[in-house]
Amino acid sequence: MIIDSLIDRIKETNNPSVIGLDTCIDYLPEDMKSKCTTLAEAGKQIAKFNFDLIDVLKEVIPAVKVQVAYYEMYGVEGMTAFRDTVAYARENGLFVIADIKRNDIGSTAAAYSKGYIGKTTLANGKTVTPYESDFITINGYLGSDGILPFVEDCKKYDKGAFVLVKTSNPTSGELQDKTMDNGKTLYDNMATLVDGWGKDLVGKYGYSSIGAVVGATHMEQAKLIRNAHPSTFFLIPGYGAQGGKAEDLAVCFRDGIGGIVNSSRGILCAYKKDAYKGMDYKQAALKAAIDMQKDITRCI
Repeated sequence: MIIDSLIDRIKETNNPSVIGLDTCIDYLPEDMKSKCTTLAEAGKQIAKFNFDLIDVLKEVIPAVKVQVAYYEMYGVEGMTAFRDTVAYARENGLFVIADIKRNDIGSTAAAYSKGYIGKTTLANGKTVTPYESDFITINGYLGSDGILPFVEDCKKYDKGAFVLVKTSNPTSGELQDKTMDNGKTLYDNMATLVDGWGKDLVGKYGYSSIGAVVGATHMEQAKLIRNAHPSTFFLIPGYGAQGGKAEDLAVCFRDGIGGIVNSSRGILCAYKKDAYKGMDYKQAALKAAIDMQKDITRCI
């Protein structure tokens, strides 16, 4: 089961972190950024930057998270970079989380799923997955009919998904913290739905391949979700640049497992920081990833 394989790799690397390749041209070194005067060149330079980071990080991290919005804004050429980044990461032994946050009515949700974790059938009967990933992020706030097509593909093709439950952005509480008729918060009701969607995909470690996005910036809520939903594996954004600290996210873990922590700008832009002065972007990213690993593991 895919969640077991991810946890195995986290244990092998002793590193419950995922590096977010949320790459835009402003994050590139100046010599690369200066070439990005066309969409085609932007896509090319972003892919090169990502490949270089994958090459230096693949031995110390278990996974990458690739946020599709940073590629969509560069058009078809950007999506080519997305496709190639996802493929290159998987070829190099990394788990890939496609951060797409998709959802819609059932038939449309099924079409989204085919692009990333399911199969698209061509006229000759051949099946393909254009952006094949190991996990995706999805938005559950349309209800079950918008989620079940993704869950069915997870079952059929041994894939996984992380459903938005308690997100890391500052205003998430405007909706997610509201109390429902049953006395529970909206995010806790969503976590309960996640439990149901993932009940048939629980692996040997007691976690389901259908997990939850739970931000590192909301420690008390994360603690409540962990205690109430012990089989839910967390994708944890918000560490570093968004203000989440290792001490805050420790509540997401039990016995060192239970989640994977994302950092994007903190790794991509490490070469710009005084702490890594004199290093190129590859050296700085590697050092920052190792520093992150040490910071998290000391707390969990």
